[in-house]
Amino acid sequence: MNFEGLDPGLAEYAPTMHSALDPVLDAHLNPSLLQNVELDPEGVALEALPVQESVHIMEGVYSELHSVVAEVGVPVSVSHFDLHEEMLWVGSHGGHATSFFGPALERYSSFQVNGSDDIRQIQSLENGILFLTKNNLKYMARGGLIIFDYLLDENEDMHSLLLTDSSTLLIGGLQNHILELDLNTVQETQKYAVETPGVTIMRQTNRFFFCGHTSGKVSLRDLRTFKVEHEFDAFSGSLSDFDVHGNLLAACGFSSRLTGLACDRFLKVYDLRMMRAITPLQVHVDPAFLRFIPTYTSRLAIISQSGQCQFCEPTGLANPADIFHVNPVGPLLMTFDVSASKQALAFGDSEGCVHLWTDSPEPSFNPYSRETEFALPCLVDSLPPLDWSQDLLPLSLIPVPLTTDTLLSDWPAANSAPAPRRAPPVDAEILRTMKKVGFIGYAPNPRTRLRNQIPYRLKESDSEFDSFSQVTESPIGREEEPHLHMVSKKYRKVTIKYSKLGLEDFDFKHYNKTLFAGLEPHIPNAYCNCMIQVLYFLEPVRCLIQNHLCQKEFCLACELGFLFHMLDLSRGDPCQGNNFLRAFRTIPEASALGLILADSDEASGKGNLARLIQRWNRFILTQLHQDMQELEVPQAYRGAGGSSFCSSGDSVIGQLFSCEMENCSLCRCGSETVRASSTLLFTLSYPDDKTGKNYDFAQVLKRSICLEQNTQAWCDNCEKYQPTIQTRNIRHLPDILVINCEVNSSKEADFWRMQAEVAFKMAVKKRGEISKNKEFALADWKELGSPEGVLVCPSIEELKNIWLPFSIRMKMTKNKGLDVCNWTDGDEVQWGPARAEEEHGVYVYDLMATVVHILDSRTGGSLVAHIKVGETYHQRKEGVTHQQWYLFNDFLIEPIDKHEAVQFDMNWKVPAILYYIKRNLNSRYNLNIKNPIEASVLLAEASLARKQRKTHTTFIPLMLNEMPQVGDLVGLDAEFVTLNEEEAELRSDGTKSTIKPSQMSVARITCVRGQGPNEGIPFIDDYISTQEQVVDYLTQYSGIKPGDLDAKISSKHLTTLKSTYLKLRFLIDIGVKFVGHGLQKDFRVINLMVPKDQVLDTVYLFHMPRKRMISLRFLAWYFLDLKIQGETHDSIEDARTALQLYRKYLELSKNGTEPESFHKVLKGLYEKGRKMDWKVPEPEGQTSPKNAAVFSSVLAL
Repeated sequence: MNFEGLDPGLAEYAPTMHSALDPVLDAHLNPSLLQNVELDPEGVALEALPVQESVHIMEGVYSELHSVVAEVGVPVSVSHFDLHEEMLWVGSHGGHATSFFGPALERYSSFQVNGSDDIRQIQSLENGILFLTKNNLKYMARGGLIIFDYLLDENEDMHSLLLTDSSTLLIGGLQNHILELDLNTVQETQKYAVETPGVTIMRQTNRFFFCGHTSGKVSLRDLRTFKVEHEFDAFSGSLSDFDVHGNLLAACGFSSRLTGLACDRFLKVYDLRMMRAITPLQVHVDPAFLRFIPTYTSRLAIISQSGQCQFCEPTGLANPADIFHVNPVGPLLMTFDVSASKQALAFGDSEGCVHLWTDSPEPSFNPYSRETEFALPCLVDSLPPLDWSQDLLPLSLIPVPLTTDTLLSDWPAANSAPAPRRAPPVDAEILRTMKKVGFIGYAPNPRTRLRNQIPYRLKESDSEFDSFSQVTESPIGREEEPHLHMVSKKYRKVTIKYSKLGLEDFDFKHYNKTLFAGLEPHIPNAYCNCMIQVLYFLEPVRCLIQNHLCQKEFCLACELGFLFHMLDLSRGDPCQGNNFLRAFRTIPEASALGLILADSDEASGKGNLARLIQRWNRFILTQLHQDMQELEVPQAYRGAGGSSFCSSGDSVIGQLFSCEMENCSLCRCGSETVRASSTLLFTLSYPDDKTGKNYDFAQVLKRSICLEQNTQAWCDNCEKYQPTIQTRNIRHLPDILVINCEVNSSKEADFWRMQAEVAFKMAVKKRGEISKNKEFALADWKELGSPEGVLVCPSIEELKNIWLPFSIRMKMTKNKGLDVCNWTDGDEVQWGPARAEEEHGVYVYDLMATVVHILDSRTGGSLVAHIKVGETYHQRKEGVTHQQWYLFNDFLIEPIDKHEAVQFDMNWKVPAILYYIKRNLNSRYNLNIKNPIEASVLLAEASLARKQRKTHTTFIPLMLNEMPQVGDLVGLDAEFVTLNEEEAELRSDGTKSTIKPSQMSVARITCVRGQGPNEGIPFIDDYISTQEQVVDYLTQYSGIKPGDLDAKISSKHLTTLKSTYLKLRFLIDIGVKFVGHGLQKDFRVINLMVPKDQVLDTVYLFHMPRKRMISLRFLAWYFLDLKIQGETHDSIEDARTALQLYRKYLELSKNGTEPESFHKVLKGLYEKGRKMDWKVPEPEGQTSPKNAAVFSSVLAL
């Protein structure tokens, strides 16, 4: 409030007069209010003073309920109803703040805010209260603790503040500028110049900022730029108060007279629609404060300094009968406020008293207040004494308050790590005297240690590999100094930086300049992205999976085939594995194997990703094998020779990956048991050798395949467990050799490191010998790994950390043995071509992919893949025929040198999975893909909902004669629900950063006929059943209500996601054109890749470059004179409207032949939108395309 021009008697309330109050009853104070009140030595009341007698309140009429003393004799300068809790805050001219709880005005807290200046405005926030004094802004908790204290310039004289959003504050005063403050960083972010100085009151609506000036003017400013849009010259003297409601602005103030300033009894009222003044409102009191109190009507409450209050309509006549009188203890009312619920009024007077007026006996200050936290009572006196000498005394007798806050003992994970104690070595005396019975040993106790006690050792000599191999973390913000970080930049975990537009302005091309498609990493359990890429670039697997289609709702083979189809269609844009990972989460075996990670574990990298991806590798091959076994083998999978691709009971996956074996168990009694089995992959078994002996990879691989071990097993001949020798022999080699490396501890890591060092020394030695001899053979270069046909000596760096060969040669011997050796291209000269050797059981396997675990303490680690992309993929994507190694790191794809695929620096790059394929594998199989989706998917189907009736049907399925053709139009719209909320953080500069976007799931898909006699009638209107928990149904925007997606209670046409997905896939494959609004997001959430020439999106058709996107609701109103999306959205309505807009676009642009005339139409659209603030005027009677006559035929089904 502006105090200029008020009663001159206020001058006696200078702040200096209140610093040392005499604890003597003030002459103006009503003695009845101070009964049973104690005053402290400074004269401040210690208890809030409730009214002594009960007051009868008449419903609907404001009457005084309570009066209390905040500070005796110190004028109340400001009052404020808390917007979050049932509390009333008052500030005094002495800088003291007091809060009262509930309508009984029980004192809650009281504390000093400023030692010298008065409190001029109070604003409540969620976590505390803002107090504004002359040149200080203080943010304090409701109990009085300081959160921050922001000092302004000494020359500032601030009077008002305005909270524009949850973190931005405007502060105005008698200077010629307004400050903008960020509450998160407590920093000044903007300083707006004010043409008319002296901003003492500020208000805000959804259209303008309103600033009241001491000169009597009210300026209207733009919400974004703060520029003056309009100005009202309300009073010639000064402005006292004003308020805004709806389209009305009312102000009271002072006018200039010959004798000085006089209170004007005419309220100035302005119409904000016309921006002009309407008839002034004459009142019967001297107005000092006014507020709109909109209950049933837009009432105004006008308050005078002397305590008179009058209610009247702003556009009517004031009635003297509507005046009531507040009985202040002092001569003047100093402050006035209205609660958010409009049920309570608060008045503060010049003697420190607060008066609460309400319209009901039990008012509430806010419509939805949270519970107020009170101080816990002291329990010391009520606790029984405890005798600490009693060992059995339960300490639970001491009550501990239940708290949800973090305990002091709950250390963060960054400062603590589990350190399990290993079992100490067995005493040598025990081992010496031990007697074995079977495989159990018995020995007498040497009594060298106390029973059940072992020495505690803090440091272990042999630490776990995970902690041993952590990379030294580089300082944050030093990405440009790669020497500070061991992990190469392209191998680091990539993240998507989200903006206000989501993914639209994220530059994926910066990370992927190829035409191959990456995979987005923000989806739960997307750690398997690298393995999906490996399976995709196996040509027989890709063709096999895309030809597969079954009736199971959650079939991993089907979903993987849909994802492979998206990767085929993409031209460098990243894809999502949403639907595949959704099906993956529903499989019980995946959960039982621990393959489904919680979001927190995946973000923090708590899980061991190397072990996880190796388990996932075994799981996916087994699951795909089972899915394929359930279907009859189609003709597409016949071999080139005409024989069946796989035998009965086996699957195509089994033919590609399965290795037939004989497991032989030999007991020491001579009894031998042979059992046939098969495996889809092998696990490396490393020799227990610490001497540094040189092992070829082929030797270790042979040892792992033909495994021999001693173990206890049951012998039928001996009829007891006996030591047996277990051996494994190979009957048939697989076409694709899959190897899990099992580098899970420092022991295996040291073995890889040691063998790589030995191989490096040998390669350097051989390189030196070749360099001396000028006449060298091409095979020698190829053996060292130089590019084919290029006689360039490999550098020293290219030879480091390499132990893995690019090719291996495997031969089945006559006595069921297996020979394995490393193979180079130069060996063909000695042994002959690999194709000819196959006739004798000799096969050459080429390295096709390596999956590695990147150890990075900054991000928790990640998984990447090196993949040798074959000729067929380059031919389809780039039109060239060659092979190339690529690095696949989620959506980062980069060509690499072949050496990089086999270089493993065990400090940060650890091998996890290897894929070797038989040479010339693709020539063995028919790789044609036949689309398994048929037109029958569009025909009528039964609903999953038990309660659906025919009367509820909202669509007519397509007939056989209506099947869509190439180029046909289909109107499409989809509605979504939220499965996981968005995760965001506020940066230090106050901007919002999205860490993880909200996870959406499609809930309803509607397709509308775009031509023919039934144009506009939907033929698909499917509600998608979901088994996952829905966080938010977004009913206002989707029209989906709780229960609509539940098969037990839904009355909608409920289907599975796979069923509807197949319908859309068929429409895409047949070549229809989809018409809709915002289809890019729809297809993204549905997880479909649609060619751009098949999408007609009205959001882009009616868009000008570098301008905002326009909503479907506004376009329908502007072009079609339709008012849609009244209360909720309806996908049938939206799809039909998009079709009509596309017809309108063709009409206005003359089928695209007159772009200049259509550009003028768009300019008119944007001008109209800016004038309307992109808001559609409220309809008198809601009309929409849903009311069209064509819709009645659907409802009549």
